[in-house]
Amino acid sequence: MLIGVGLLTGVTTVLFGFGGGFVAVPVVVWADAALGADVMRVATATSALVMVVNAGFATAVTPRRVLLSLRGSGMLLLLLATGASAGALATRLAPAALAHWAFVAYVALTIADLLLRPGFLRPSTHAGTASDAPRPLPSALGAPIGAVAAFLGVGGSVMTVPAMRRAGHTMSAATALANPLTLAIALPATAVSLCVAAVPAATQAQVRLVGLIDLRAAAALLLGALPVIAVLRRCPQRIPDRIHAWAYIGLLFKVTVAMLFPV
Repeated sequence: MLIGVGLLTGVTTVLFGFGGGFVAVPVVVWADAALGADVMRVATATSALVMVVNAGFATAVTPRRVLLSLRGSGMLLLLLATGASAGALATRLAPAALAHWAFVAYVALTIADLLLRPGFLRPSTHAGTASDAPRPLPSALGAPIGAVAAFLGVGGSVMTVPAMRRAGHTMSAATALANPLTLAIALPATAVSLCVAAVPAATQAQVRLVGLIDLRAAAALLLGALPVIAVLRRCPQRIPDRIHAWAYIGLLFKVTVAMLFPV
């Protein structure tokens, strides 16, 4: 089952910029349900490792001309990493149920925002003209995006893709650029998760953890995802921009349902 879901994470990494977080968190919650209240901590930590590999691989095979859009974003990347470190620590210290319901609430609010506020489905600017060239993301957004993304285990793409979309990027460009931004968040979050002691319930539930990470679940997800990323990155995307945007919202809705009814 995890390998099969890994195939889906490969698709979401390429098409939506989700390095696996939004898909990985619900499925690890399901797979490690025996951990009880601590399962969300393990799911977010495992998701971070999956995103490091998926987002790193996707970034490596992204055309350099696309990545040049992030030129001059060094401060943004640094603040994303700083916020992610704080968010990963907060996951370990916060009440176990908080991250679960915060995940559901955040995705639900994001769906409402994308549907009701102009700029995502109906972008007000169009990339490609001199007057309406895409704008860079403000560096000040780095720390809050990194903290929330690491705390929820989502990688940041649910915040960076809409922000870049409203800054004038097409969906294909926004989702491609989400991967290097996700990598900046997932690397420190993974490092923190590896250094934190495993949850006590792991021994009783017979779930082998390294820090807070379920390496077996992560390996299965990556086994399915990496070949898909390699294949899809070689195929040019011909999805109409508006359909691409609606598909993004549809995926968020399905993830919300999966977290509300995990079994």
